[in-house]
Amino acid sequence: MVVIGDTRIVRAVSEQDRIRWDQRYRGETAGIEPGLPPRFAAFQDWFPVEGRALDLACGRGSAAVWLAMRGMEVLGVDVSPVAIEDAIALADEAGVADRCRFLVHDLDGGLPEGPSVAVLICHLFRDDRLDRAMLDRLAPGGLLAIAVLSEAGSGRGRFRASPDELRQTWSGLDIVADGDHGGVAWLIGRRLSD
Repeated sequence: MVVIGDTRIVRAVSEQDRIRWDQRYRGETAGIEPGLPPRFAAFQDWFPVEGRALDLACGRGSAAVWLAMRGMEVLGVDVSPVAIEDAIALADEAGVADRCRFLVHDLDGGLPEGPSVAVLICHLFRDDRLDRAMLDRLAPGGLLAIAVLSEAGSGRGRFRASPDELRQTWSGLDIVADGDHGGVAWLIGRRLSD
C-alpha cells in the first residue's frame, strides 16, 4: 500500500486495467471542473447537502468534489492512480480536501469498507456482482445515481445493460428518473426506508 497525503493506494489493482486507465487519463488534456455527470445534472437538487457519499469509478473526481462543495463527506474510488492524483488536486484547488478522500481500489475485489452513505454515484462502471453491496451501503432514504453502457443503440457486451435492466435491478428503489439512449442507461433512485 502507498499513501499520498491522507489517501491510501491499494496495490491489489489489476495491472492491465490500471495501465489502460492510467494511459487514458494521462491523455485527457481538458481541465477538470467540479460537477455531476451530464445525465445527472438536471437532478442536482435531489442530491443532499450533508452526510456521506461514495463515488465509485470516480475518475478525476469531478462529482466527488462537487458533492464535497455542497457539504458532504466523500470517498471517491478508482482503479487509476493517475485519476486519483488529479482528483486530489481538484479537491485541493476547490478548497474541500478536508471533505474528500480518494482511494485507488480495484472494484473487482468488491467495494471498499465503510459506513452507509446518503449518496452513491456510479458513472460508466458496471459489475453486477456489486449490486447487492451497493444497495447495502446505501442508507435508508439515500440516493443512488448510476449510469452504465447500454445495449440500446449499441451492441451486446459483458458490461452493457440490456433494456430495462437498471429498472429491474434497482426495483426496490423509489425511481426518481431514468433513461436509456445514446448507448448509456442511467437511473436515479432513492432507497426506501427499511
